[in-house]
Amino acid sequence: MRYSISLLCLLVFSVMCSKAFATTWDEPWMDKVIKQANSFVLAKVDTAGTDKGQLKILVLKTVAGQAIQGRVILSGFYDLHLCSRSGGDGPEYHFKGIDSCYFLLKENGTGGYAIATPTTGYAWIKNGKVAATYRHSYHQARVDIAPFELTMGAIFSHYHQKPYDTSAIESYVNKYLIMKPAGLQPKELNTFFNQHVALECVYHLQLKGHADQVLKFLSDKQNFHAQVSAVRALTNYNTQKSKEALMELLTAKEVNDFVKVIAIWTLRSYTPIELKPRLIKIATTASEEENGFGGNIMDPRVCTHFPTVKGALTELVKSI
Repeated sequence: MRYSISLLCLLVFSVMCSKAFATTWDEPWMDKVIKQANSFVLAKVDTAGTDKGQLKILVLKTVAGQAIQGRVILSGFYDLHLCSRSGGDGPEYHFKGIDSCYFLLKENGTGGYAIATPTTGYAWIKNGKVAATYRHSYHQARVDIAPFELTMGAIFSHYHQKPYDTSAIESYVNKYLIMKPAGLQPKELNTFFNQHVALECVYHLQLKGHADQVLKFLSDKQNFHAQVSAVRALTNYNTQKSKEALMELLTAKEVNDFVKVIAIWTLRSYTPIELKPRLIKIATTASEEENGFGGNIMDPRVCTHFPTVKGALTELVKSI
């Protein structure tokens, strides 16, 4: 899928080692990863003397959640759903060359901790920037440390029913959403990434009062990445205006299938009974082309499930 390939080039820091994987899994979305974790920490990584089934880390600080101190061992994965497994190596930890990293950790029942999968549940730091995941590990953003801790800490706390700095979050979100949508030119990339994070904050934190700002990004049909985040953010705005904007996306030829499926999922959160006749009509001619994140066929996340537009519409119609 051409849009996903460009996304990988622009947004994703490679979290994979260079070897080809024969073991594959269905990668979870970030909200599920965060909800299952106990702690959100910053740690130094120690790859010396550890096997591929474990990782030693020195926790520098707990950003949110259950406090962890000192050296701990990571082993296992708390949300790994295998699709295939090679006859040799199974799922492993791959952190060679990574010095400092943020982890979303869950107690593994053996006195240590686990991350969600070998490819999600962590965000490494390079040159003062964090390879941050707010949506899915296929869709990462490059952000500074301070806004990453602020926003991811708030999202973690929100999902665990804990307080967070709502004033600081609103200030951050307003700062970037009041701007016009940024492009992908080098001079605009910092704003582009922060707008991605701000829109995802609206989604995760169920922020109100940003509907018009979100719709502005939804209308930017040249920016696939902002559109996806804007569609997700509209989950918090079950209004006639939002419904019509999403319905327009479903019939727009220039909008790709990935965005349309996310729009269908947002519509499903509304339970839009009054739209059922229109949705049934759209479904009759909806795309049945294979859809998803794209990327390298040797990527272990290759079996991550993502429906066709017709499949998503069929499920939506059945649910209302």
